[in-house]
Amino acid sequence: MSDYDDVCVLLPTMDEVETVARVVGAFRDVGIEEVLVIDGGSTDGTRAAATEAGARVVEQSGRGKGQAVREAVREHVDAQYVVMADADATYDAADVDAMLDPLFAGEADHVIGNRFADMRPGAMTRLNRIGNRIINLAFRGIHREGYRDILSGYRAFTRESFLRLHLTADGFGVETEMAVECVKNQVPVAVVPVTYRERPGGSATNLHPIRDGGVIFLELYRKAKTNNPLFYFGSVGAVSTAAGAVMTAYVLYEWLVFRVTHEVITIGAVGAAILGIQLLIFGVLADMILSLHREQVARLERALGERDSDEPRETDESRGRDEVERSIEGDD
Repeated sequence: MSDYDDVCVLLPTMDEVETVARVVGAFRDVGIEEVLVIDGGSTDGTRAAATEAGARVVEQSGRGKGQAVREAVREHVDAQYVVMADADATYDAADVDAMLDPLFAGEADHVIGNRFADMRPGAMTRLNRIGNRIINLAFRGIHREGYRDILSGYRAFTRESFLRLHLTADGFGVETEMAVECVKNQVPVAVVPVTYRERPGGSATNLHPIRDGGVIFLELYRKAKTNNPLFYFGSVGAVSTAAGAVMTAYVLYEWLVFRVTHEVITIGAVGAAILGIQLLIFGVLADMILSLHREQVARLERALGERDSDEPRETDESRGRDEVERSIEGDD
């Protein structure tokens, strides 16, 4: 029996004929028999090349990498462990042991491969490297967790933990969304070093740095609404309050120095200040509600865990725990 009998490698593809067979073969060479290629409508022979290399090929029903990953894991994967990688031969199949070890050991339910640990020359342009660093810093600041490389396409996770994530992104924002959802749902995450290579000659990237970078930043901010509401509402509130303060200072200066009034600007300054203060207050209240919600969920999980561990005996003690659980559910 192989250590990889319950592992599936997932490769989302779109016009990857130059590299897909090499990637499929590399993962099969390290001992993983189940390689699933989910294709987004390639027209260059990607599906035929993957099939010939020994992969199971499925054509996705929608468009975009995010939709492909969701559809594949939910409908086409039965294995307990999933390794997700790109089909462009930039990742090393030999790193799969490092990716799976934290899952097998029970140390994590989601593993991210850190490309910056061993990034080969030419693997990433200077613009992309700077953009990645900025996005990772923004993620750390907004979501209060440092995963070092949230845009990495080399992931390993348990299927059960993936199904706990609420994923909606259809394109390249899926990696960012997965990282945010792991924080939000308190999924144990491990970060391991992996090798990242330059794309082989002849293969073209489907990534558009400016467009996809904007999508990723928007995803970071949008997800802050439910994971860090103080930042989500507070940032807009701070900008609005600052704008009101600047307009107020200008109106006062004009009136004190030149005796000129600006009624319209004054109204705008007051409105901006009021809106900003309201958003700041709302952010604080939302953050308090989120903290209380997380505490209640933790209490309920502990109570259910205690009940499951001592379930068979119907004693005064177990009846007392049932009363506590009913009380907790009543509070919720």
